Amino acid sequence: MNPTIDTIMNRRSVRSYDKRPLEETDKEAIINATLRAPTAGNLMLYTIIEVNDTEKKKTLARTCDNQPFIAAAPWVLLFLADYQRWHDYFLACDVEKFCARTGLTPRLPAEGDLMLACCDAVIAAQTAVIAAESLGIGSCYIGDIMENYEAHQSLFDLPRYTFPICMLCFGYPEAKTGNARKRTSRFERKFVVFEDSYKRLTAGDFDEMFKGETTARFKGRTEIEGAENIGQHTYRRKFGADFSIEMNRSVQAIMKNWKRA
Repeated sequence: MNPTIDTIMNRRSVRSYDKRPLEETDKEAIINATLRAPTAGNLMLYTIIEVNDTEKKKTLARTCDNQPFIAAAPWVLLFLADYQRWHDYFLACDVEKFCARTGLTPRLPAEGDLMLACCDAVIAAQTAVIAAESLGIGSCYIGDIMENYEAHQSLFDLPRYTFPICMLCFGYPEAKTGNARKRTSRFERKFVVFEDSYKRLTAGDFDEMFKGETTARFKGRTEIEGAENIGQHTYRRKFGADFSIEMNRSVQAIMKNWKRA
C-alpha cells in the first residue's frame, strides 16, 4: 500500500493528548489541506471556528455529553454547515431585484441546501483528520456538538443559516497511548458494499455480522443490563439514550429556525 492508504488504515480516535501545544506550522498545514477539500460547486458551504478560549472549551466539555477530554484538547475545531455566507452575499448583490428582472423565483435556503452544506462541512472535517494523522497528530470527532443548540448558538453567535454539524479535537497522542491505540472493528464489506441496488439484511446476516461483537461483549452471558443481544444493547446505549433524544430535539430546533418564513 502507499503512505496515504496506510495513514487511513492506521487512523484511530485519540482522546488522551500530550500537553504540548500543536506546532503552528502543523496547524497551518492542516487548515490549508482542509481548504482544498472537495466542495459542491466550489461553493465551500462550511465555516471553521477555532476554539481557543479555555472557558468555551470547558463549556463544550459539559454541553457535549460531559466529556472532560474536550477541555484538555490542545486544538479544537468546530465545523459549521454554512449557507449564511452565500445568503448574505446574495442580499449584498441585490439578488431579489435580479430575480424580478429575469423571472426567477426568489427563495431562502431550504432543506436540500442544508444537506449539501452538511456534506461540504463533513468532507472538510475528514480532510482535516487525514491531514493531521499524516503529521502524527491524533483526532477525535465530537458529534455531540449537535446537542444543546441554544447553548452553542449563544456560545458562538451562530446566525440562522449555520448548523454545527461536527467538532474535532486534535493533539499529539500521549506517549503511553501513541503506539497502542485500539483499532475498532468494522462491518465486513459484504454487509455494507452492494452492487446496483440496496440489499436488506436478513436475521441470519445480522447474526453473522455481529457474531464477533456478541462473543466479545457478552462473554458467555445471556444478557447485559437486560439486553439479550447486541441490537438491544446498542439501542439502550445509543439510539434510546438521553443524549440521542437531546440531539434530535436540538436538530429539530435548528431546522425550525432554518425553515421559518
